[in-house]
Amino acid sequence: MAAKQLRLLLVGGPMYDPLYRRLEEFERQTGWDIEVAARLPHPALNATIAEEFGAGTARFDLISTHTKYAPAQRQWLTPLDDDLGAGELAAFHPRVVQLARIDGLLYGIPRNLDAKLLYYRTDLLEHPEEQAAFASRVGQTLRVPDTWEAFRPIALHFARGPDLYGFAFPGRESGLFGHFFELQAMAGGRLFSAQMEPAFEDQSGRWALGLLAELYQQGAAPPETPEWHYDEVAACFRGGRAAMTTDWPGGFYTYTDPALCAVADRFSVALYPTGPAGRHVYAGAHTFAIPTTVRDRPAALALLRFLTSDESQLLEARLGSLPTRPAVLAQARTESPPGSIQARRWGLLEVTTAAALFPPSHPRYPPMEDALWRALRRAIIGRVTVEAALAEAAARIREITAAPAER
Repeated sequence: MAAKQLRLLLVGGPMYDPLYRRLEEFERQTGWDIEVAARLPHPALNATIAEEFGAGTARFDLISTHTKYAPAQRQWLTPLDDDLGAGELAAFHPRVVQLARIDGLLYGIPRNLDAKLLYYRTDLLEHPEEQAAFASRVGQTLRVPDTWEAFRPIALHFARGPDLYGFAFPGRESGLFGHFFELQAMAGGRLFSAQMEPAFEDQSGRWALGLLAELYQQGAAPPETPEWHYDEVAACFRGGRAAMTTDWPGGFYTYTDPALCAVADRFSVALYPTGPAGRHVYAGAHTFAIPTTVRDRPAALALLRFLTSDESQLLEARLGSLPTRPAVLAQARTESPPGSIQARRWGLLEVTTAAALFPPSHPRYPPMEDALWRALRRAIIGRVTVEAALAEAAARIREITAAPAER
């Protein structure tokens, strides 16, 4: 009898790939064959899902998706409520399970919860000579910034390209969208109204985009920023070229490994700075989902359970990921030596998740996000004014939401 085969389409990158080493263990346990069709960065993953499912050529039994993108992919996903009992779901944090629901139905099992922290170079922000120079030039104390008002002059202080920059941030796609989204909220704004009308053409939007544009145009961010997504930004910091950055939990292991990080012994983490309206941090959850093209649903469900099990989440948590199973999180915290950066990071993430800011759940969210970041980037690189970029994004989003639904 031929072995069962499961074909997967997965998100890829340093934050995600270590888990997939367990696929061989699943094959040994079950005797089934696993084919990973591709492991892609999330923008490419989304494009592949839309292209292959839209054309009717998809042949996948399990896919990676995300709580903010799943509503746009709903027609290609299958609900899981009849497959997973209340007892199974009770092992997950209820808030994250709720994120994976669309109109009350569960379309994915959460792999992790993503919420960012501030990463900074201790050898720069805590160096006596740097502190003296900063105090002399700015008239303030150089310290880990707890507000964006304090953040700005520190980032500009370390604008010393091409070898060092003050702040590395993504200049495209969901990374750029996310920075604007959280900054605008920290300025007291809302991205959309209750009727999903663009609501960012105000002082909060101007403040958020103005800050990002200033940091880039004044040399606090690398010139490559407009082409960078998350992985390139992280590599910049790990290579010693940035004084500060922000990052998700899952890639933490790449910072603490001297073989992967040139500043492994010279960095630390802190809470996000606050804005005029407090602290809000862009967040979401990666999920595994079973698509409509599944050939062997029981086998796919077995793999889904395996990839989100205690063992799988603990593997990722030990590398830095924020697990969605509270028992696993408790174990990971217990394993962290008291006083270590790992132990302190778990405490910071606990505070951060209370400030988590989730994008709207909307079937047309992907093109709306795309329209926004493209307009934002035009302002950041100086091609249009901040006001013109916000107006351009708002107009395009209104076109997207007004267009007739595809049948």
